[in-house]
Amino acid sequence: MTYTGEVKVGGPADVHELADLMISKVAVGPMNNNAYLLRCRATDEQLLIDAAAEAGTLLSLIGDDGIASVVTTHRHGDHWGALAEVVAATGARTLAGALDAEGIPVATDVPVADGDTITVGRVTLTARHLVGHTPGSIALVYDDPHGHPHVFTGDCLFPGGVGNTHDDPKAFASLIDDVQHKIFEQLPDETWVYPGHGNDTTLGAERPHLAEWRERGW
Repeated sequence: MTYTGEVKVGGPADVHELADLMISKVAVGPMNNNAYLLRCRATDEQLLIDAAAEAGTLLSLIGDDGIASVVTTHRHGDHWGALAEVVAATGARTLAGALDAEGIPVATDVPVADGDTITVGRVTLTARHLVGHTPGSIALVYDDPHGHPHVFTGDCLFPGGVGNTHDDPKAFASLIDDVQHKIFEQLPDETWVYPGHGNDTTLGAERPHLAEWRERGW
């Protein structure tokens, strides 16, 4: 099956099969959050991005092999609602942006800063700190050596714009600057974007609209 990234709460996961990494995307909870299970194809080690809600759904997706780590993209409660249950069931270590860790009620084992690397088996992800939606939001970049990059953006970048900055001009300026400089200017158009809610996109689809986003202020 061709991966589309279109999932719905209560429906099956969609699986993006890359040469070294399998990415399973599932929608959970009342806010239609996306959770992503990454599996290294060489070692079978797994990592979960955002234990957002529905611990049973996530644990079923994880399966008997368990997970080594859970990364929480930011401090908002809809992104960690199932974190305590998932960690209790799997013993996974927890990672989150250093400046958001205090806002997550499950202790963060590994505070993450801009440029830090996170591994799942033999696969390496690079964290990018994006300020504005929250103080410590992080995106995770996988630069696939066999293809184009992939970036998990949490609530910092969606199809059609950056994340909600609650009508705060300074927060919006910070977020769009960080997204432009650390994501768009560093990665090619082919980069696949996996957001915290809703459908996927690519940087190429969004890049022509950056000036429009700046002008409208959200």
